[in-house]
Amino acid sequence: MIVITGAAGFIASALAGMLNEAGYYDLVLADRFDRPDRAPNYEGKRRSALVERGQLFEWLSQNHRYVQFVVHLGARTDTAEFNADILNDLNLNYSKKVWNACVEYGLPLIYASSAATYGGGGQGYSDDHKYPPLLQPLNPYGVSKNEFDKWALEQERTPFFWAGLKFFNVYGPNEYHKGRMASVVLHSYGQIAAEGGVRLFRSHNPQYADGGQMRDFVYVKDLAKVMIFLMERRPASGIYNMGTGRARSFGDLAAAVFAALKRTPNVTYIDIPQDIRDKYQYYTQADMGKLRTAGYTQAFCTLEEGVEDYVQNYLAGHKYL
Repeated sequence: MIVITGAAGFIASALAGMLNEAGYYDLVLADRFDRPDRAPNYEGKRRSALVERGQLFEWLSQNHRYVQFVVHLGARTDTAEFNADILNDLNLNYSKKVWNACVEYGLPLIYASSAATYGGGGQGYSDDHKYPPLLQPLNPYGVSKNEFDKWALEQERTPFFWAGLKFFNVYGPNEYHKGRMASVVLHSYGQIAAEGGVRLFRSHNPQYADGGQMRDFVYVKDLAKVMIFLMERRPASGIYNMGTGRARSFGDLAAAVFAALKRTPNVTYIDIPQDIRDKYQYYTQADMGKLRTAGYTQAFCTLEEGVEDYVQNYLAGHKYL
């Protein structure tokens, strides 16, 4: 039995879909299940139970002997959220309770961290454990994730296997509900359908051209494959980057969406909103050496491969993984 928190959300529901495809059906999906727009993410998944987020720890106290793994992906993921109380409650304190339950019941744990912890990249993008105390995230969301990473590394009592995964810029099926926080792939697809063109953020940094801002874009299917590898192989515990190891520009991303649609590129530029402009990352690129050293050998999708699969096999028919 595998417990997955955040299961009505993007990455967790995609993981559940990939687990089903790999033959794992004894899944316990935990989240709040009160939003109709997120219901398609978990409806149709083969599973053993749905557990409300607030009831998870009571459920674990009664059923932990049947659980083989916990994957904690539930979080407040809005990078424009500035209410520290909300972020501390969901991203820090709830995660501590999950960690402590896994320690108490002897359960291995994967949890979601974020590349937002790296801030402006002044310390680079290494997942070496010496860095979390030195990092300066640019927004409260990144701070909350980094605070939990630091807390985890300080613990004497740990799950017998644990992995904190620093997700970089994830895109892929099951993110329809995310609104403003959905990937640029999804937004670009919608803009092309409605207007025939794509709007990208203008650069407010002279080191980068408009559309030249760079991210390590990673396809959600690749993340799920890595998580399944970690569940099955359980290499050294610790924090792992989850990107491709290659930064690509937003201009490249837009071009990939147009190519997947067999359309001629048509891009215009708009200002970055004031509320996030001074918190904006212009470059991220994951150092993937630790995961490779741990034995993960599969190739990651190129940006073009991932976007083509996402656009043609999911977005075009509003399908779910």
